[in-house]
Order: sequence, then structure tokens, then C-alpha cells
Amino acid sequence: MIRFLLFAMLILACGVSVAENKGDYPSLWDRSDPVLQKQLESIMGTLGYNRAIKDKKLAVALVDIADLKNPRVASVNGNSMMYAASVPKLAILLGAFVEIREGHMTFDEKTRQSLTEMIRYSSNQEATRMLNFVGKKRLIEILQSNEFDLYDLEGSGGLWVGKEYGKSPAYQRDPLHNFSHGATAIQVARFYYLLETGQVAGEELSIEMKAMLGDPGINHKFVAGLQGYKDVKIYRKSGSWKRWHGDSALIEAGDTKYIVVGLAEDVNGGKWLSRMIKPIHELMTAMK
Repeated sequence: MIRFLLFAMLILACGVSVAENKGDYPSLWDRSDPVLQKQLESIMGTLGYNRAIKDKKLAVALVDIADLKNPRVASVNGNSMMYAASVPKLAILLGAFVEIREGHMTFDEKTRQSLTEMIRYSSNQEATRMLNFVGKKRLIEILQSNEFDLYDLEGSGGLWVGKEYGKSPAYQRDPLHNFSHGATAIQVARFYYLLETGQVAGEELSIEMKAMLGDPGINHKFVAGLQGYKDVKIYRKSGSWKRWHGDSALIEAGDTKYIVVGLAEDVNGGKWLSRMIKPIHELMTAMK
């Protein structure tokens, strides 16, 4: 109980907040911004990532959400589904809070601790535990539901969890690409936008979710790349397995607020993500 109260106090102290869901936020699908797109492509070219992009070994999504009702979207291979390691633990987080919202799960101290360890420290044990609490079939239903549409059977797929995080075999691979844990950069960005606009589980529970994404416990990729920048708040989930590396984050710095997602298939993919976040952050902060 003491930990429960301390966590709630920490949320207030850190100023974690989300917008009130008033039902009038736009979809990201039709918010492509040609200026931001050109700027993102320029950054990728300067870093020497064009070949990886051409070969579909790198996918990036960038969303300016300084004005939540006027998001600006840019991406490269944004709709290309890739193996995403632990990034889809975001889907388990979503599923848990939907079930909490619906009264099917109890949001007690133990559940909060499990979800926080799953996100902040990428605990496979807690991810599997929470997956089974939500229910494997139930989670897929939530991801494909009209409410969230985070996995689109008629499109390019999206967020998918079809395997426990451990040695057990996949129980249901995604029907479009056969991944056990997969994602598209755009659909991951949509998750963060839905969260930030209070569309996942209401304002109060969304604040709890966002707090779990804050204070990253693993210092690599986007987090490592942003070291040295002042007054930056990072809410993120990353993942790595063998040659696959991914990171995703909602980043706040003063009046700047943006979502960035990177998925890479290369042994140096983690370094790619650490390098790219610096010019991306400088671009986004220079706009304000």
C-alpha cells in the first residue's frame, strides 16, 4: 500500500499528464506533412541510412504533437511491418488497461508493479504474466477492435503479440507477415497518440500508463542519444533481439512534444537509433 501511494505521489511530482479525451482528435492516417517528411528524409540521408531504408531494414515514424489537434506526421517505411522484439509489450500494457477500464482486472499494487517492470525494465516474466492475465485471444481482439485498430488485417498489420516472452513457441503468428512479436512504426506512433489524447482508458488511467513509460530503466538507443540535452522527458518502450532493434518514445522538452519510432534490422541497429534521435530532437526543438 505504501508503494502504491508513493507511486501516485511520484506521478503528481513529475507532472505526468495527458489530454482530456473530448472525442475530437484527428486520425494520424491522413495527417502526413510534406515539410516534415522532407526534413525527416534529409536527416536519414545525411546519416547514410538511405540504403537501409530502400532495403526495408529501417522504418521510422515521426509525429509532431505540440498541437494535439493538429498533429503532423512523417515516416519512412512507416507501414512496413517488422519483427519488433519487446516493443509490442506496449500492446500488453494497452490490453491490461482496457481490461482494468472494463472492470475485468483489478488495478492493485501488484499489477502496477508488474506492468511497470514489464515496460521500464522490459521484464519478460512480467510481460508473460500480464499477457496471461489479459488473455491471449482477448489481446488480439483488442488490437483488432474498431476502437483501436492497432492491427489492421485489411492494411499492413501493426502491433502484434502472438507469443509469450520466453522459450515457449508462438501460439498465433500474425496472419499477414507471420511474426510472433511485430509492429509497424506508424501503428506504434498511433498507440502513443491515442494514449496522449486520453483515448486508451480515460484520463486517469492514461496518466498511470504514461507514468510507467517514464523514467526509463535501460540506457540505450533513444535514451542514450538524448543524454546531454536538458529538460527532456522521455516516455518509451524499446526492444532488441539478435539483429532486430527498436525504440519508441513520446518526448517532451518545454513546448516541444513529439512521438518518434524506429525499427531496425541490422546488428548496428541500436547505434542507428542512438544517432538518429539527436538530429531529430534538434529539428523538433528548433521549430518552437
